[in-house]
Amino acid sequence: MSVPGHEARVIPISAAPSYDEPDGPEPMAKALAFLRRRISGDYEVDEFGYDAELTDKVLLELIRPIYHHWFRVETSELKHVPEEGGALIAANHSGTLPVDALMMQVALHDEVGRPLRLLGADLVYQLPVLAHLARKSGHTLACPEDADRLLRKGELVGVFPEGFKGVGKPFSERYRLQRFGRGGFVASAIRAGVPIVPAAIVGAEEIYPKIGELPFLARLLGLPYVPITPFFPLLGPLGLVPLPSKWLIEFGEPIRTDGYDPSDADDPMLVFNLTDHVREVIQQMLSELRLRRGHAFPPFL
Repeated sequence: MSVPGHEARVIPISAAPSYDEPDGPEPMAKALAFLRRRISGDYEVDEFGYDAELTDKVLLELIRPIYHHWFRVETSELKHVPEEGGALIAANHSGTLPVDALMMQVALHDEVGRPLRLLGADLVYQLPVLAHLARKSGHTLACPEDADRLLRKGELVGVFPEGFKGVGKPFSERYRLQRFGRGGFVASAIRAGVPIVPAAIVGAEEIYPKIGELPFLARLLGLPYVPITPFFPLLGPLGLVPLPSKWLIEFGEPIRTDGYDPSDADDPMLVFNLTDHVREVIQQMLSELRLRRGHAFPPFL
């Protein structure tokens, strides 16, 4: 964050720079240079508040050890993710807490070389610290206006159509997709003429097995739910440590929308049918990927 009198520069989305520094300076010199830029305000954000340097050098660095060493994430069929241009990644959502969104963000940044602009629920932007970090890391509100602008500017946009129904479902319903809402993500893809890339995430269901809820506490805190798991709230803060399940993320063949007229986004039956098709594709991918993964907790981690 810049100090008073030193505001970060706002740049167009498509002009966001790369902060990969050349070899040469020692780590300490790089760190000091980074701090100097942050203090002086010599860094750039786009119109949504996305801070590429902070995301690459700090936020994703904090998540990568979890990605590689705790969940041991493996990805497949990355060839289906466009190397450039707008595209919408639609994935299943699960895990009680939205850790799957962060893991997919690391996967696409590190293995495809593209930042993922995730669409988040209203609740995310009602929490002061979380809202600030979400904006800084490239996330924005899940609304048609923001989704359309990002897609038309050639960004890779991520959406979890199940929303809280998916991430908060009980463990007994694991890997069963919930309803996809009204298909707003499909309408945005049609308006922008970009492909929808289905994605299946296996592993998140086991990190916090939800066996119940505390509705009175959820109402008190204004949250959609407060989960009960085998370890939370029984073990207190220790119960918030996710279990080290084995993760697989697979990307399916893109579903093209450029054959439609943008006005087709206003056809509720067309949008419903395409939304249902995307859901069926992801469900099939999930079932196959779960069989391929096997046991969630291999004997030799």
